[in-house]
Amino acid sequence: MKSKVFLMASILAALSIGIIPVEISAQTNEVTVTPINEEISLEKTVATMNIPKDNTLPWGFVKGAPSEYVERFPVIIQFYSGEDPVHFAQVDVKGDGSYEYKFRVRNLDSTTGEFVNVFEGEYIVKIFRVIPNSNDIV
Repeated sequence: MKSKVFLMASILAALSIGIIPVEISAQTNEVTVTPINEEISLEKTVATMNIPKDNTLPWGFVKGAPSEYVERFPVIIQFYSGEDPVHFAQVDVKGDGSYEYKFRVRNLDSTTGEFVNVFEGEYIVKIFRVIPNSNDIV
């Protein structure tokens, strides 16, 4: 079966969600920036991630491209199925402002020898990142 290639690009190419090779599709729904104080703001990206039932590959990922960031503040990634929280992660930001979180989408059950989909269907993914404040009014 040929892999379908779907790439997700958020505003300013800051986020991508996929699988290696990519069979997951994702679409950014909204990006909001909320000032915390005079120096920093919280950027929240909300995306919809779809993982097909017939997925055969084991890994998915969430990653952000190099961009401005604030040192010592990790990226928080939250996965929801509807309103229900499914999986949370915290990853460090690299020196260039990029980040990457790799997660299992499919596992092999060692007791039965069968593959089990860890993720399947539609999920809401929320990514929280601290960035320099660009709002002069705050």
